[in-house]
Amino acid sequence: MSKVRAKFVCTGVQDNPDYQSKSISLSPVINGSEENKSFSKYTPSGNINLNISYETEASNYFQDGKEYYVDFDEAE
Repeated sequence: MSKVRAKFVCTGVQDNPDYQSKSISLSPVINGSEENKSFSKYTPSGNINLNISYETEASNYFQDGKEYYVDFDEAE
């Protein structure tokens, strides 16, 4: 297997001005469409938590309630 793809929904964006960053929380999708049902069969639970520096473009990328694909590729 060369890659695993999961689909996550952003469940929270918290501003941390004291640390000049944002905390992002994502959880696997479990409903809302046929595609989401297929993803939830393989990733029914879990979470991803990120802290992103204000200095990066990524700090404004994530929006609460939006869905994102996450690809896992083995590092060599």
